[in-house]
Amino acid sequence: MGTTVKLVPPQGKDRALLSRIEQEAGTSINLCYQCGKCSAGCPVGFAMDYTPRQVIRLLQLNLTDEALNAESIWICASCDTCSARCPRGVDIASLMDTLRREALAQGKISDKKVAIFNEAFLGGVRNFGRTFEAGLLLKHNLKTMQPFKDAQLGLPMMSRGKVHLLPAKIKGREQVKKIFERAEKMRGEQE
Repeated sequence: MGTTVKLVPPQGKDRALLSRIEQEAGTSINLCYQCGKCSAGCPVGFAMDYTPRQVIRLLQLNLTDEALNAESIWICASCDTCSARCPRGVDIASLMDTLRREALAQGKISDKKVAIFNEAFLGGVRNFGRTFEAGLLLKHNLKTMQPFKDAQLGLPMMSRGKVHLLPAKIKGREQVKKIFERAEKMRGEQE
């Protein structure tokens, strides 16, 4: 016979963590009845260790550590396909984003390159109001100790106008910085 697993509702600290994750995501995991529409429509589901449906099931079974350690939360493209397809209105994309933030806060990152990329991407948007591809690649490659990774692609992409040496200037950069400041202030108030 197989191993018997006794499922118990989350208690104390675990319940508080799940409640906080649901509140930050603005959704309830208990609404999900495991129909699988989210996973069937996920464009990156093939690369995930747990499909979106399975991530929610992990949370429903109080396996929060497994969900926070899943590669899936980092692979999620935040395209909102899963959320749009959900017949129960579960905002799975927001839940994945909240799980990423929680995993970062707890230091549960299986691949540090992903966190470095996330930091470099958001830093570029904060500073320039949009993605600065050359700066993003340079910062990521330097911090991951692979300074010449994909260097051979730079010149051809620049000659075709796909990547620029300097960041583009956009209108409203100060407003974008204020958005980041407000988000940080809100995060500080929640902690």
